[in-house]
Amino acid sequence: MGEAKLRVQLLSHTPDGEKLIAAAAKLCYARAGIDTVMDGLTPEKTKDFLEMLSSLGHASPIEHISFTFGIENVSRALLAQITRHRIASFSVQSQRYVAEDGFEFILPPAIAANEEAKALYLETMDELSARYTKLTELLMEGTEGTTADKKKAIEDARFVLPNGCTTKMMVTMNARSLMNFFNLRCCNRAQWEIRELATQMLFLVREVCPTLFRYAGPPCLAGKCPEGKMTCGKMKEMKEKFLGE
Repeated sequence: MGEAKLRVQLLSHTPDGEKLIAAAAKLCYARAGIDTVMDGLTPEKTKDFLEMLSSLGHASPIEHISFTFGIENVSRALLAQITRHRIASFSVQSQRYVAEDGFEFILPPAIAANEEAKALYLETMDELSARYTKLTELLMEGTEGTTADKKKAIEDARFVLPNGCTTKMMVTMNARSLMNFFNLRCCNRAQWEIRELATQMLFLVREVCPTLFRYAGPPCLAGKCPEGKMTCGKMKEMKEKFLGE
């Protein structure tokens, strides 16, 4: 049992993704047929097509490529947030089938910075872990101790597990859904944990599709902050972080 740190990897993505998007755009705007739509798409022409789509606001062609991420050491609280992004596929480690004895947990930075709060938080995690184990043992009493019996026990014992308990998942999104995800979750107004996840995911996809995701990120990168009075007031810092400007 102990504190865990977020990890995310880009496990898979559509090969030649930017070229495929360019081909979709070419099919929309030129007399190309499906036999020749990929022909002549040099890196320069591919970049031109992607920049044209961006300038026109024509987003449907970017739905043709997708990205799959492996994510671990994130909280169940984050899981509740990320699954609100409906145009995505999720596979999540089950608390019904995987026992959480001695579970790992996320320690929020604000709690870590306050010694008294940190001590209380860690004490609470220890207590909940002990209660989970005790509940599992009690629910196993009188059973034959089979795998099925254990599953039934832990699926009820898990009700005492905290939002801070870690989980693992695989997430697949197409590029258009990712753009929306970055727009909402890279913003300083987003909750700190999912903001860190989104930021790491953005920099990973930029490595394989640099033109497509060059200006992806919080909405303030493209102009005025839409948060109004709730703005963080850090547009300059955000542009430095995401655009290197």
